[in-house]
Amino acid sequence: MRRKRTAEGGASRRDFLVTGAAAVAAAAMPAASLTADAHVRATAPAGTQEARSMNTITTKDGVEIFYKDWGKGQPIVFSHGWPLSADDWDTQMLFFLEHGYRVIAHDRRGHGRSTQVGGGHDMDHYADDLAALTAHLNLKGAVHVGHSTGGGEVVHYLARHGQSRVAKAVIISAVPPLMVKTATNPGGLPKEVFDGLQVQVAANRAQFYYDFPAGPFYGYNRPGAKPSQGVIWNWWRQGMMGGAKAHYDGIVAFSQTDFTEDLKKITVPVLVMHGDDDQIVPYADSAPLSAKLLKNSTLKTYKGFPHGMPTTEADTINADLLTFLKG
Repeated sequence: MRRKRTAEGGASRRDFLVTGAAAVAAAAMPAASLTADAHVRATAPAGTQEARSMNTITTKDGVEIFYKDWGKGQPIVFSHGWPLSADDWDTQMLFFLEHGYRVIAHDRRGHGRSTQVGGGHDMDHYADDLAALTAHLNLKGAVHVGHSTGGGEVVHYLARHGQSRVAKAVIISAVPPLMVKTATNPGGLPKEVFDGLQVQVAANRAQFYYDFPAGPFYGYNRPGAKPSQGVIWNWWRQGMMGGAKAHYDGIVAFSQTDFTEDLKKITVPVLVMHGDDDQIVPYADSAPLSAKLLKNSTLKTYKGFPHGMPTTEADTINADLLTFLKG
């Protein structure tokens, strides 16, 4: 009788267990697998439903760059930090979308949903990819906002590709002028610091990508800090979506690129925002020096704010960004 009921459409205990196990397995599928599946859908033939699932452009060297593009109005283009993705700007994008701006953010090559290519992980390619995106979208009068490595990307883009499409720029907790210690940059960090980051990425990226946001990135290692597990795991999720090779090479790109001459070429107004308790990009050797090299800059220093202040101090950062945009 039990076999007959199953054949007639009833579910046996075995069927239930198999179905349940499949559901659990699907729910536990790694983010990288889901991302790969989304990438396949993005490259489906034009005109299909799958082809509309993601926005991408293809660069001259065949790399697909994923981007978000929401709303209408003056465009704000966000460039994310290492090793994250466009998702790190969600709070800012929702805020400025509500204030009547068009908000755009992309996943840097090798990061997030963009192609996990083996090469081109340097500031020249980063800037060229950003230029390709702005040209594809035909942006005019845009405001470019970059955090950390994204700040270096914005600076190099403005110097390398001109500023005809740009109204203003903002660099937040940004890596310029130069992070590594050299004879001409004695206040920089020793190269061994960045070599150590590469060792950790190569050895156990998953563990490192938990420890980093749980500690210095958001200042959660400071006395009295109240870590947010959601923020930590969101950082981990974004990092693990990207490619290990891109992240490994990216450490050299953000630490050893000298932006001194780039900063001197920029003429549009630039807001330089930095926390004085930044444990990732130390304040004294970054923001004040960048502001001094820029022709038209405003330096805003935040007492006690960490490197990841666009997330942990979003209300303050968003309000100051809005004031700068309107001004």
